[in-house]
Amino acid sequence: MAASLVNSTNRWFRHNARPLPWREDTASAWHVLMSEFMLQQTPVARVLPVYERWVKRFPVPSALASVPVSEAVREWGRLGYPRRAQRLHALSVILDRDFEDEVPDDEQVLRGLPGIGEYTAAAIVAFAYGKRSVVVDTNVRRVIARAVAGRQWPEQNLSRAEYELAASLVPASALAAATWAAASMELGATICTAAKPQCEVCPVSSQCEWLNLGQPQSPRPQRTQAWHGTDRQCRGVILQALRESTRPVPNAELRALWPEEEQFKRCLLALRSENFVVRTKTGWILK
Repeated sequence: MAASLVNSTNRWFRHNARPLPWREDTASAWHVLMSEFMLQQTPVARVLPVYERWVKRFPVPSALASVPVSEAVREWGRLGYPRRAQRLHALSVILDRDFEDEVPDDEQVLRGLPGIGEYTAAAIVAFAYGKRSVVVDTNVRRVIARAVAGRQWPEQNLSRAEYELAASLVPASALAAATWAAASMELGATICTAAKPQCEVCPVSSQCEWLNLGQPQSPRPQRTQAWHGTDRQCRGVILQALRESTRPVPNAELRALWPEEEQFKRCLLALRSENFVVRTKTGWILK
């Protein structure tokens, strides 16, 4: 069943893959790496314009390493989770200094670099270098949970048993394995979606255990924290104001942007302690 599932998904992908710029032959490993950082918890539609801008301005790691980290945060714009921009900048410095301005193709080496975990390392070697790896993101987990395990949802956190199941599906061929990594992710993102799975057009519907069982319903794992009114939103408001300003922003001017004073103070001090912002004599700026 595993081989049939993989083959059907790969065949579907070859004819239905979205034409994303990081999938083009001209995309370098550095471009793939940048896209992976940007796509973390962020929809493709929001990533595309930022990715295109970064590829033009920072075509190689040394181009990013040559600018201050504050400029990386500024260029990140409203993409969210600006710590990713900090980590990407720190990584660019190491790649420029220690790896001759190239992205390593070794998964173990990649895992030792800042900001790169198990998933990102596997994704880079698969998508940038066409190597065999076990790529497991939210979309892949949902496809496997439904098609193989017969469950509507995967568990909230990736377990060792779930990872081993995903690994057992990866073909031995490097080309087929890299295709499966992208194809299973694409299937989860466009067909086997969380809210409205399109089972009627799914290329593996005849092999899907969840569908064969009559689509049994189960409680969805707890969602992440809402955005409105959270510290994340407050931090984003502060950083956006500093990104858009050509001068230091006075504290009172920043304070007027957020209704809750104690939350504002907490978030501003946290941004300073995390080296995002610094206070000058006339106001706050990006560090």
